[in-house]
This record gives sequence, structure tokens and C-alpha cells, in this order.
Amino acid sequence: MFFTVPTILTWTRIVAIPLLVGVFYIGLEPGLQNLIATVMFVVFAATDWLDGFLARKLNQASSFGAFLDPVADKFLVCASLLVLVHLRRADVFVALIIIGREIAISALREWMAQIGASKSVAVHMLGKIKTTVQMIAIPFLLYDGVLFGRIDTQVWGSWLIWLAAVLTVWSMIYYLQKALPEIRRRVKK
Repeated sequence: MFFTVPTILTWTRIVAIPLLVGVFYIGLEPGLQNLIATVMFVVFAATDWLDGFLARKLNQASSFGAFLDPVADKFLVCASLLVLVHLRRADVFVALIIIGREIAISALREWMAQIGASKSVAVHMLGKIKTTVQMIAIPFLLYDGVLFGRIDTQVWGSWLIWLAAVLTVWSMIYYLQKALPEIRRRVKK
């Protein structure tokens, strides 16, 4: 099911990446750039929920969609983090933690699937909380202004992205601990 409605929504997150990055290179006024990038990120991030909902509702869930969905999320988050580092709105250390964890856990999941132990590293609530915090922090940092005359999005975004980094490390430790018994068993063979 390569081109179902849910899969097309997932593809939009991948297609959105050059558009999101491009906003900062087309010469718009900085406040407008920030607003456009923030709205784009929020809309495209919302497709993460929508594609899953539609896959279940329309009975269009597929193994390809299950593969592509987290890949699209990771691409969108990593590209946004790189933009934020480039704009000096996020610390490179935070980006390295989050991007490094995504690579490590993706590799771990792939290996565990190859050895038939993918259930030991199935998505956990901690990973979902980490993703939610990231998805709130990133638009705050993209906006880089004051919302409703009160909310300094740079301050809130900075705190939230560091919280996401802590949750990122915590969730990575959790997944590694879940996989460790299987890893030990395989190494002994």
C-alpha cells in the first residue's frame, strides 16, 4: 500500500523538509519567516497523528506505512533541529543527543527485528512523551518571539528542548535495557 491516503500524508512530512528549510533562505522578513516555518512545522507534525488515525479508520494500515511513519518523523525533527542550530536557537549538543539517539535506536530496532526480537524494543510511553516534548519545543524555537504578549517562546522552547534531550537519553537507556537480555543471549552464541 504505497499510495494510500495515510501514506501520502506521511510522504508530505518528508516533502515538507526542503520547504521548511527554504523559508529561511528566500529573503523574507525574519518575523514572517519564523511564523511561516512555525505554522508549517505544526501542520506537518499534525499529519503524524492524522495518518495513523486514517490508517486505522480507513483500514489502510500497512507495513510500509508503519516503516515510513517514524522515518518521516525523524527526518522532520532532525532537519528542524539542524535549522535551529544554524539559527543559533538550539544548542548543537542538544541536536547531537537527539539525532544520535534516533540513529542508535533505529539501528537497534532494525537489528532486533532481524533476530526476531522486535517486541523487546517496541515503542514505549516514554518515547511518546519525548516526541511530544520535541514537537512542542521545536515550533516554540522556530517562532522565536512572544506569543499573546506573555509567552517568550525562545525561553520556553529552550527549556523544553533540553527536557526533550533528557527524555531522549532516558528513553534510549530504557530501550537498551529492554534489549540487553537478548543482546547478551546473542553474544554468548
